[in-house]
Amino acid sequence: MCYNPILFMGRSMAHGINRLSARAVETAKSSGLIADGGGLYLQVSKSGAKSWLYKFMLNGRSREMGLGSLKAVSLANAREKAALCRSSLASGIDPIEARQADRSRNIAADQKTITFEDAADAYIAAHESGWKNAKHASQWHNTLRADAYSIAGKLSVSDIDTAVVMQILRPIWALKPETAGRLRGRIERILDWATVSGYRQGQNPAQWRGHLDNLLPAKSRIHSVQHHPAMPYQEIGDFILQLRERDGIAAQALEFIIYTAARTSEVRGASWDEFDLDSGIWTIPGPRTKAGKEHRIPLAERPLQILRDLRSFTSGDFVFPGGKPGKGLSDMALLSVLRRLEIKQTVHGFRSSFRDWAAEQTQFPREVAEQALAHTIGNKVEAAYLRSDLFEKRRHLMNLWATYLDTPKGKVVAFNARRELA
Repeated sequence: MCYNPILFMGRSMAHGINRLSARAVETAKSSGLIADGGGLYLQVSKSGAKSWLYKFMLNGRSREMGLGSLKAVSLANAREKAALCRSSLASGIDPIEARQADRSRNIAADQKTITFEDAADAYIAAHESGWKNAKHASQWHNTLRADAYSIAGKLSVSDIDTAVVMQILRPIWALKPETAGRLRGRIERILDWATVSGYRQGQNPAQWRGHLDNLLPAKSRIHSVQHHPAMPYQEIGDFILQLRERDGIAAQALEFIIYTAARTSEVRGASWDEFDLDSGIWTIPGPRTKAGKEHRIPLAERPLQILRDLRSFTSGDFVFPGGKPGKGLSDMALLSVLRRLEIKQTVHGFRSSFRDWAAEQTQFPREVAEQALAHTIGNKVEAAYLRSDLFEKRRHLMNLWATYLDTPKGKVVAFNARRELA
């Protein structure tokens, strides 16, 4: 570019600043540099485009720094930028290098910014391979999508505070306490992940103890836990007689659940390679159990007979195949059996029936019944010393349970504890 000697005065800084008027800037036509003073120039190209330029000397070397086009930067803004540059120079700082450093910091800050929704996706992706239930990830997504994303989804995780968390939880805390409790825990874990990953700092605003417990009532005070409705154990023998009158794999699966006191999901997903019919043992691998540990179930004669009958006419890997090829029986199929028989109790409730029977009709130690249900021993000291799965005692217990279920209608049998434990 050719510098107009009239417009470009190299030592104009010594003759004052703020020389230009808005009108002069607007009407400038000739190409070259027009000094505003203090190192600030309006630069006019041959095409008529206008921009701002800051010229300065540092360590005996002349340097130039663009401050933006006139369309983006007004005269007042250009003067503010030039003043900041002069301030940097007074401190011995190169304004060009300072600007580059600011840009680098901003880029780094942007790279350390993530929305809550993206953080949730990242957390789920990092953990879903360790979740036993394939539906777990979709449950996380659905819960967050239903109640959290509309408020916090597009917010940076660094901007989520207690007020945001309360805005999410307060409307559903009293109406859907169980859902709200799960949601709070999921938000807490996502924000913990964001903190460890460097996206946020400070206390987790979704933390319960010592934080949200001061703002929200405990769930136990607003909603009592509703247990699965269970059939009284005295009625199950008669119910099984009705069950055996029905055809279909779902009815057989339900009877098998009752005799084994197993979880519904464990029975629906059972495969033939888990069973040793000769020794009467069903071994459920760890990934399919709630506790994540292998669980052996002793099989009485009736559940073994159900397996033998199924083996003779079913094909495929599933013991209780569903309506779709390659799929196990569905929850709805089992529930439909109960509804057709006009039974209001749940399938899971039969485990409670078994537990009540073991407590009231036998004197087996509590841990034997708990092991039969694959429950984790609650007392840590007791669990530490209980290394055995009490299999033989459980076999005796399950045989007695089968005998009880096969008892003629109306007859209640109480077993002698000494005989049981002999």
